[in-house]
Amino acid sequence: MSKRILLIIPSAIVAKGLEQVFKDLGEFEVCAILSDLSGRPEAQIRSMAPDVVILDPVIFDYASRLSAKSRVSNLTGAAVLALSGPYADEEALRQWDGVIGLMDSPTSIIKKVRTTLEGREDSPKPEGEELSVREKEILVCVAKGMLNKEIADQYNISIYTVITHRKNITRKTGIKTVAGLTVYALLNNLIDTNTVE
Repeated sequence: MSKRILLIIPSAIVAKGLEQVFKDLGEFEVCAILSDLSGRPEAQIRSMAPDVVILDPVIFDYASRLSAKSRVSNLTGAAVLALSGPYADEEALRQWDGVIGLMDSPTSIIKKVRTTLEGREDSPKPEGEELSVREKEILVCVAKGMLNKEIADQYNISIYTVITHRKNITRKTGIKTVAGLTVYALLNNLIDTNTVE
């Protein structure tokens, strides 16, 4: 299954060019192209469930560029790569999971995306990153053996939003199996042994 990429790039020419690079090489699928984040409900962006976000930092005003990566990561749970142009701020670029240059070759772009994804999978969970209230609710449902569709119906959210929450839970806890997540929920007093099937 190909990894999903969300492009947030104001330049239609650059966005279409990147989309074509991913289409030609087939390993990644562009799930959506946005020109910015304004006016978009968070649920809509979460429902796209991207594995990778590639964005042009110019979509953020100068004052918020240094905190932009955490905003996008919290919104999507995805790896976030910045598109670097000729006037890129080196300090602001350090926050991103990776950086793609406008002059990079297609193979270089794919390699950078792969490397970023591999680095995220290998890295331990950050200390002190707490599960949100909704993530705890989803975790309890997973521990009780509920399917994604059942969870989506219970909370009146899309299946893609459930999948995004599950990705965030896995990233934050470092636990990939349902059994492991159930044990985590038990140890953290989110559920008791009588509620587990």
